[in-house]
Amino acid sequence: MNDIDFMTIALEEAKKAAKNNEIPVGAVIVLNGKILSKAHNNKEKTHDITGHAEILALKKASKILNSWNLNGATIYVTMEPCLMCSSAIINSRIKRIVYGVDAIQNELSLSLISDYIFNNGIEVKKFLLKNEINEVLEGFFNKIRCKK
Repeated sequence: MNDIDFMTIALEEAKKAAKNNEIPVGAVIVLNGKILSKAHNNKEKTHDITGHAEILALKKASKILNSWNLNGATIYVTMEPCLMCSSAIINSRIKRIVYGVDAIQNELSLSLISDYIFNNGIEVKKFLLKNEINEVLEGFFNKIRCKK
């Protein structure tokens, strides 16, 4: 399997989140070519502010390895990680982040988060399956806007 295959799985996780009325973000953690964990946002369902796909995937992977140290692993996430998730990724010693679209918050790209990650020695690959991910995000937000 390659980056596109793993990001496709993350996108499937994002679609699960959308079906549950969660912001459609999915994450997959891979070590040595094998999937350790996958997750999608569940913040609304659980009423837990840490219910981000990345955090949930990190917790599952750590449990499987019986260690918080995920050195050498790659995380595939459909959207650029927020500051909370970026900090957790750095602390987990993940080697590489592959993401699909930039996060936009208050009309400002969180590219400084990417800079934060770069400064901590994590390899970053951006915009994988960007169009497909944007289609899911746009569909989700259009659905919400139509309900109002």
